[in-house]
Amino acid sequence: MKFSAVAIVASYLVCAFAGPSFALKAGGMFEERDGAFYASPSARRSNVGAGSYTGQTYKKKYKKKKPSYSYTKSYSGGVGKRPRKWCGWWMRTQLGGGPHLNVAWNWRKYGRPSGPQVGAVVVWRHHVGIITGRAANGKWIVKSGNDGGRVRERARSVKGAIFRI
Repeated sequence: MKFSAVAIVASYLVCAFAGPSFALKAGGMFEERDGAFYASPSARRSNVGAGSYTGQTYKKKYKKKKPSYSYTKSYSGGVGKRPRKWCGWWMRTQLGGGPHLNVAWNWRKYGRPSGPQVGAVVVWRHHVGIITGRAANGKWIVKSGNDGGRVRERARSVKGAIFRI
């Protein structure tokens, strides 16, 4: 415990008195980007400076988001690759339809309008499923893909949803 505190104080003093150029030239634990110092890649890979700043803010700032249309599975049983958001894709495996139905909201144009009933497709803005029954509490039992990352059947409120048959 005492050694680590001494090591931290010593490294601080070396960097403070020798200046930032020493930290960079000495093989360093730090590198300068946009006027600020970040842990160098070699310091992040080793135990040197463990517990010190690892450049997380820099990573979060410049991290690219994955597109929603990226594909994660290669085989799908005839309906194409499974997209990252796959509730619409799963409905296609059950009822058919073209690739435009991979997007949940596009199911609002499927078939013809109806009310809530067993066998109806229930469409929310970002999710789609099929009604399989009625629960005792008045909610409808909906089976859908990508519900908690898997195919799941559970009682749900269908308030504000669109129904198609």
